[in-house]
Amino acid sequence: MDNKKKLFEIMKKLKKEYPEPKIALNYRTPFELLVATVLSAQTTDVHVNKVTEKIFKKYKSIKDYADTPLDMLKKDVSSINFYNNKAKNIQASAKMIIEKFNSRVPRTMEELVTLPGVARKTANIILSNVYGINEGIAVDTHVKRLTYRLGLTKFEDPVKIEKDLMALTPKEDWSNISHLLIFHGRKICQAKKPKHNECVLYDICPSRNI
Repeated sequence: MDNKKKLFEIMKKLKKEYPEPKIALNYRTPFELLVATVLSAQTTDVHVNKVTEKIFKKYKSIKDYADTPLDMLKKDVSSINFYNNKAKNIQASAKMIIEKFNSRVPRTMEELVTLPGVARKTANIILSNVYGINEGIAVDTHVKRLTYRLGLTKFEDPVKIEKDLMALTPKEDWSNISHLLIFHGRKICQAKKPKHNECVLYDICPSRNI
């Protein structure tokens, strides 16, 4: 089975398993999703949602993030991994959005990746979930692990993995494939001990013996 046919089968099986795939991070505005996604790097979405539940009540606007003392913002996110840098990037992004983008989160890849702490993954998440724009495929740790295990890529670099997936996946499914692989990675194809006996992809997975 070539990789295009394999991915078609993967999508069909995972769509049946997870009929309503959507991002696990909670947010109400484009900037709140930016904040949550920046905080989520090397931190679980469950923990991020606990932190953002509090800070989203405190910081109502982009200006609030820009104007608050940085030490205060750091304290508010201090339970998150690498909170110092993340707080700095969130505040710097808030200031940049106010000054350069008329207080609106950009809606192009080119503009989004100029924001501090925003790389392609975060930009793809914002574009697809907020604006309905499929510019690329968000590659997080789950997507990286599953695409490699499923034999859809031989690379470990997220940018190269994204290119491989984009070549295999219909554009209208670019957002879906990311959500589906993340759901399956969390529930079944876990890093240390994948649940082969519960996996709907077992029969087509080249890594089923790990």
